Amino acid sequence: MIRAVESSPHVSAPVLAAYRYCETVTGQQARNFAYGIRLLPTPKRRAMSALYAFSRRVDDIGDGELPDEVKVARLEETRALLTRVHAGEVEEDDTDPVAVALADAARVFPIPLGGLDELIDGVQMDVRGQTYETWDDLKGYCRCVAGAIGRLSLGVFGTEPGARGAERAPEYADTLGLALQLTNILRDVREDAEGGRTYLPSDDLAKFGCSAGFAGPTPPEGSDFAGLVHFEVRRARALFAEGYRLLPMLDRRSGACVAAMAGIYRRLLDRIERDPEAVLRGRVSLPGREKAYVAVRGLSGLDTRHVTRQSVRRRA
Repeated sequence: MIRAVESSPHVSAPVLAAYRYCETVTGQQARNFAYGIRLLPTPKRRAMSALYAFSRRVDDIGDGELPDEVKVARLEETRALLTRVHAGEVEEDDTDPVAVALADAARVFPIPLGGLDELIDGVQMDVRGQTYETWDDLKGYCRCVAGAIGRLSLGVFGTEPGARGAERAPEYADTLGLALQLTNILRDVREDAEGGRTYLPSDDLAKFGCSAGFAGPTPPEGSDFAGLVHFEVRRARALFAEGYRLLPMLDRRSGACVAAMAGIYRRLLDRIERDPEAVLRGRVSLPGREKAYVAVRGLSGLDTRHVTRQSVRRRA
């Protein structure tokens, strides 16, 4: 069992200000993530905002316009800051609000901060322009940039006392992160190509005649682009099915948060499956009302009950 510890009602003014800064960053920049964490009680919502704000800082370094050598230096500076947080050396009057909030969250919850080191490792792969030959290769990258976030989040959520199979909760959280990241990769295939990045495994691209890449709004001539997308969609669905086994292990509101975030990405996957070439024409997204519906569905516990019924049938 992974037990989450709720914070005390009192939060000092400097720490509260740091959390508010992180919540502002999350609200402004996390279009999908924010829908889920709104469902959490205040201490967990604050901690998740601190995790997001730090992760966003790392991602922004990797995605920015700075020269690669400057990016590498900035990432190492961020890793050094993380080391200070891990060592308990960040005081509440520190000038970096993200560090202050993250340090407080790590004191309140058993967050495995090494996951943020993995995130930095993954972004360094981006800076190096690393490509991936096989799914196993890509999976290693996805574990750094998304699976680690799942495991970090589980440190905030905790698992319910007596939850069956809770020892596998980190594995399921990691797998759910992989599912979200593969969905992101499919959604952003054109945008990434324009930025000089290719994430889909070269073996898969060759199999479907897509090795020429995705520089325009139409698939490479003679390719089976729809076949490629449907192949990756099936892979993502299998990851979602495995990762969803985490839901019955969480308390109601943490489960609702996870179900809402994952549910938004599953619906994105549905849209991509129905119209594969849409990802070459622009970014596929969900309207706000549909995201709100997914959040309400998560709060209702429908997804958790569905997973529980499936588990009972498997054991029968």
